[in-house]
Amino acid sequence: MDYISRICDEIQPRDKQSTANKPDKPACFLCEAGQTDVEADPELAEKRLVLWQDHRGALLLNRYPYSSGHLLVTPHAHVGDLTDLSAEQRANLMELIVLGQQLLTTTYNPQGFNVGMNLGRAAGAGVPGHMHIHIVPRWTGDANFMTTVAGLRVTPQAIEHTYEWLRQAMAKI
Repeated sequence: MDYISRICDEIQPRDKQSTANKPDKPACFLCEAGQTDVEADPELAEKRLVLWQDHRGALLLNRYPYSSGHLLVTPHAHVGDLTDLSAEQRANLMELIVLGQQLLTTTYNPQGFNVGMNLGRAAGAGVPGHMHIHIVPRWTGDANFMTTVAGLRVTPQAIEHTYEWLRQAMAKI
């Protein structure tokens, strides 16, 4: 356990200090999404794939989607675990999940959703320092098994088109 504890501390120190604004650390794309004013700077929002941002957090497209419309929901706080958020912040994330689900239902009419989190590197978190939630629209017979079986992803729509389609739908919600 001492060995495992040391490894865990090296990957994610227990003090959980934010690394988002330290000059020796690369910018966190999730922090950047949370600072993007979609209405004031639509070009930057499109570049960052941010569909919505408000006091609750941000809703953005996953740059490496499992399916068309794969969204990320992120809090403003640069933290790696749900326990680092207040009850209000966790409730805000749930409201953004509902908004994302409504947006995808309106736009893609999926037959189901996968909604989930990978908390910590050992659990598969690609960004272990900034927790986020995935919303993946699903259809009976979709090709999501391809990632597991063949090691590739199949999406029928270019991400630029997905972004434009979802931005237009967001204006109607």
